[in-house]
Amino acid sequence: MKRLHPHRARLERRMVGSTNRWRFPREPFSGDLLGLSQMCKALNVDFEEALKNPDRSCISQIQKIFLGQLKNKTIQTGEADVILTCLGSKWELHQPQLFQSETLAKLYLMALAQGTTSPTKELERLLRAQLCGNVKERRPVKKMIISLKINDPLITEVAFATALKDLYLSEVEINMDDVLGVLASAHILQLNRLFQRCVVMMMNGLMPNTIKDFYLAGCKYKEEPLTTACEKWLEMNLVPLMGTQIHLRKIPQELLHKVLRSPRLFTFNEFHLLKTLLSWVFLQLNHKIQTVPVHETVLAFFNSFPKKCSFLDQDTGQSLVPLFLCLRLHGIIRGKNLEELRHINFFPESWLIRVTANHYHALESGGDMAHVKDFTTQALRFGLLFNQEYTTHSEMIAIYGFFFEIKGIKHDTTSYSFYMQRVRHTDSGFPSLLGEHGPVSLRAERLVKYEIRAQTLVDGKWQEFRTNRITQKFGFVKPSCKSHALKVQTVGIPIYASFSFIFPIS
Repeated sequence: MKRLHPHRARLERRMVGSTNRWRFPREPFSGDLLGLSQMCKALNVDFEEALKNPDRSCISQIQKIFLGQLKNKTIQTGEADVILTCLGSKWELHQPQLFQSETLAKLYLMALAQGTTSPTKELERLLRAQLCGNVKERRPVKKMIISLKINDPLITEVAFATALKDLYLSEVEINMDDVLGVLASAHILQLNRLFQRCVVMMMNGLMPNTIKDFYLAGCKYKEEPLTTACEKWLEMNLVPLMGTQIHLRKIPQELLHKVLRSPRLFTFNEFHLLKTLLSWVFLQLNHKIQTVPVHETVLAFFNSFPKKCSFLDQDTGQSLVPLFLCLRLHGIIRGKNLEELRHINFFPESWLIRVTANHYHALESGGDMAHVKDFTTQALRFGLLFNQEYTTHSEMIAIYGFFFEIKGIKHDTTSYSFYMQRVRHTDSGFPSLLGEHGPVSLRAERLVKYEIRAQTLVDGKWQEFRTNRITQKFGFVKPSCKSHALKVQTVGIPIYASFSFIFPIS
């Protein structure tokens, strides 16, 4: 069976100025060639280039003419040339300012083509007036009405008004509460300078209550610097800040997964990170809860699930497995914390058996961590959050009978150092609870591979300091009891100091 050919498009006649030219109705350019030629002469545009993309070429050149004249003019105070209807309101605009927006320029030219019998002559007259600065050329004309439809719920009337105000002011004031709407308005109006200003403002305004919306905006507009800034901010603040606020619930799972996989993630210890992640899951499943739950509430909730299989093996938990695979459960060493893991029936039995077996073999081997194969993804991690009020800050940690102090010292207003050192359980000031119920190793030396890293935010950019990965035998007396010190020179505060280490086979 033969396919019937559709009727060929018939030529149609269209008047453009005083010309009367033939054209095909489905041509990409909406006017005829003579009309385009006349426009190109008025704009001093290469005719051949304009044929390739007439709309963009013409609008770009028109924008240059109007913007060039704007530099030498004050804010327009005369009668408006254009009325823009949008969001149920009417906005009066002037041609020179209007042409800063490619979107509004296109709408204006379309309205010009439809509303006059000679759009090319009208455009030539407008441009001649701008180029010559001839006020007489700007004779009173009927106001052009253009319409813009917006369906974006982020764009409020206030935000859109702010974006339009940017057409008239060198730097419009933007309220942080409206920045998302202004960003969306700038995107629709194609105001790149305003758009980028909003991006910078958002990157510098990251907080628990803004991180989600700013990250999603970065993804929507493919603005990589913004999404990267959100990821870096959350790497530092997931545990110490977000973990204590109800805004933890709003973190998208995709963003959370990226942050958990990052080697720069800050946490006080692995159990702290686990508690934060359990709270996030709890808040996803309990939408009516409006406060961050205490840890005992979270434990009781997961313990209420059927005991026939673990939470992560159930339908509700299977989609969350990739998140918990990012945890280094072998870094949870305290017996009390391990008992909690078994009690809440959250992890598959095979996971807990593997963690217990690793601890058993490490203890049998004098602390050697044969199960750790990759330092970047498996090293034990501990952290200090060094705040402004500190001159010194330290924490004591116990691992397989070995005791270490991680410490930060402030030398002056901008100088700090961070290091770790081995201590005896009999030293004065040693916390009695730390070694009371755990093993104590009598080995004189312990081989340790470690890395110390510090990060802080200065003028919207993260500064990072780090040692190399160092392998060192730690004894009980100086200098062998002390690690290399990470020296930091910065005006940033707080400082997020991370200590990562393993006990290699010795």
